[in-house]
Amino acid sequence: MKKRGFGAGRWNGFGGKVGKDEMIEEAAVRETREEAGIEILDSEKIGVIDFEFQTNGERIEVNIFKSKNFSGEPSESEEMRPQWFDVDKIPFEKMWPDDRFWMPLFLAGKKFTGRFVFGEKDVISEKELREVEKI
Repeated sequence: MKKRGFGAGRWNGFGGKVGKDEMIEEAAVRETREEAGIEILDSEKIGVIDFEFQTNGERIEVNIFKSKNFSGEPSESEEMRPQWFDVDKIPFEKMWPDDRFWMPLFLAGKKFTGRFVFGEKDVISEKELREVEKI
């Protein structure tokens, strides 16, 4: 659960901005450590989604990683309150609206790219999502 900042009040993955002189993968590991108190030991990039927000013109590229190998127990931070969910009980109604489209690909171990455009009240006005061989 995102507790503050962009996306607050929604269930969301760990992540954030890439620091100066930092690779995207390094940022993902650092953000996960800061937000959940766990250390990613290996990861695989499985998705890239571009988001556009019509209300403010903001565009964001999100790189999505999957890891089955980490150390530590997820713990609450100032920014996030982690919680495990059964696959059949994922709370999509309390997540970003795009998650219900790409999450099944993520859970199936598929690689994908996409683009979502959000209008007023975070309603998806455009959607592109495709499975790919390589990212």
